[in-house]
Amino acid sequence: MAISDAPHTQTKTEQDAAELYLGLLKHALTGVLARDECWPLRSTRPLRRAALSLAQAVLPEDVVLVRRKPVDLEARSAGTDWPPPPQAETMVGLERMDNLHRCITDVIAEGVPGDFMECGVWRGGVAIFMRGALKAYGDPTRIVWAADSFSGLPRPDAEQFPADAENILWRYDELAVSLDEVKRAFERYGLLDERVRFLPGWFRDTLPNAPVERLAVLRLDGDMYESTMVALRSLWPKVSVGGYVIVDDYQPKHPGCVQAVDEFLAEHGPGETLHPAGTIGAYWKRTA
Repeated sequence: MAISDAPHTQTKTEQDAAELYLGLLKHALTGVLARDECWPLRSTRPLRRAALSLAQAVLPEDVVLVRRKPVDLEARSAGTDWPPPPQAETMVGLERMDNLHRCITDVIAEGVPGDFMECGVWRGGVAIFMRGALKAYGDPTRIVWAADSFSGLPRPDAEQFPADAENILWRYDELAVSLDEVKRAFERYGLLDERVRFLPGWFRDTLPNAPVERLAVLRLDGDMYESTMVALRSLWPKVSVGGYVIVDDYQPKHPGCVQAVDEFLAEHGPGETLHPAGTIGAYWKRTA
């Protein structure tokens, strides 16, 4: 049975069911439910790589050589590992999913106006959770916006954005997940409908004129200075007072993102207070 979006005051039983569903959804999306993972066999050693290629060539197309290993539950909870497909739809881990969950619960309880949006969706897990939360809490109006190039990260423009000069994430094919793949992930969870809107393209092209009127939760996962600054400049004016901005990459591994957030808040939000969103990441609640 599909979860209804019909607006009504939830009973205690319905509230308990909603939290049980969302807890299970978080565990499924992060891959915590799995105890073992299968990774494609690869090697940087020429002879071993050649042997693997030869072995794979004689196998049927639907058979892939993999290495099986147990899930590191501590790393998966903190979101510090990189789950292989199709074991998980997100790499943010349980801590950051819990942070998002709390922000969503708060804006719904307080009636903060606006949609939910993620900029940088990868396999779609966080946006899927956003839509699942709206279903579970019976919210009938909010939209989930998913903005991404759906082709990986942009090559750094070091001349215009020097903070991105050393960023090499654009070389990672694993970060390029197509729009069709993300839509299929939504469908697997029964959460692809007219209240999920996609904005495909580079942030610099899509976000300044994004057809979003008001936001209650804005989550940024663009890794780079350019992606983070463009998103903040374009979307901060649309975040409601009482709404949340969550930055996934506010950590030393992504200095460009940290610099963008610090510079932006110094200019546009000097009264806002950053809080940790788990082991990794940060968030703030708009107060003015």
